[in-house]
Amino acid sequence: MKVGLISDVHGNRVALEAVLEEMPPVDRLLCAGDIVGYNPWPAACVDELRERDVPTVMGNHDAAVVGDAPFRFNGMARAGVEHASEQLSEEQREWLESLPMERLECDDRIKLVHGHPDDPDRYTRYTYPREFSPGLLDEEDVLVLGHTHIQGLEQFAEGIVINPGSVGQPRDGDPRAGYAVVDLEALTAETHRVEYDIDAVQAAVRETDLPERIGTRLARGE
Repeated sequence: MKVGLISDVHGNRVALEAVLEEMPPVDRLLCAGDIVGYNPWPAACVDELRERDVPTVMGNHDAAVVGDAPFRFNGMARAGVEHASEQLSEEQREWLESLPMERLECDDRIKLVHGHPDDPDRYTRYTYPREFSPGLLDEEDVLVLGHTHIQGLEQFAEGIVINPGSVGQPRDGDPRAGYAVVDLEALTAETHRVEYDIDAVQAAVRETDLPERIGTRLARGE
């Protein structure tokens, strides 16, 4: 079984479409949270995952939109949450609110969280690739996490720890959208990057009341 992994879409419909178009055929698609925030299209991104019935966990921006997280964001993040709150329908908000903080998929072989696996209901614990270790794994074969927007992959004897990278707002110096694919039969994983039309996103940002830097930073992968 091959499983596609995405995370931190952050309302970037253009990047999400590019990832879904470029991703090789997979049997399942999983999302490690933060569908909304920052970029102009939170509703379209929510609908895309809902229509595809993608198993997803709640990210901190998702939680802020539905009022399930303390509102401790900088100006750009705050603006993105407010924009999403205005754009989402009640049905879309209810879907976000229904998302769990963690979930086991593919016969419990893959665990999905957004932040740290030992503290999934809090978002102050970032887990960067340099901190990946077999100690993060429990009984699952693959631990998938997001939150940092930094793509990373480590394979240990005990299993795989992977951050597929951010679809909608990479912060590792590479502006291309990130995703990953896991082969559960071989127990291997690959990370991928795909170019998308950043100019179109920047133009859309300028047409909203979102801070312009939300768009300009995309070109630098920050």
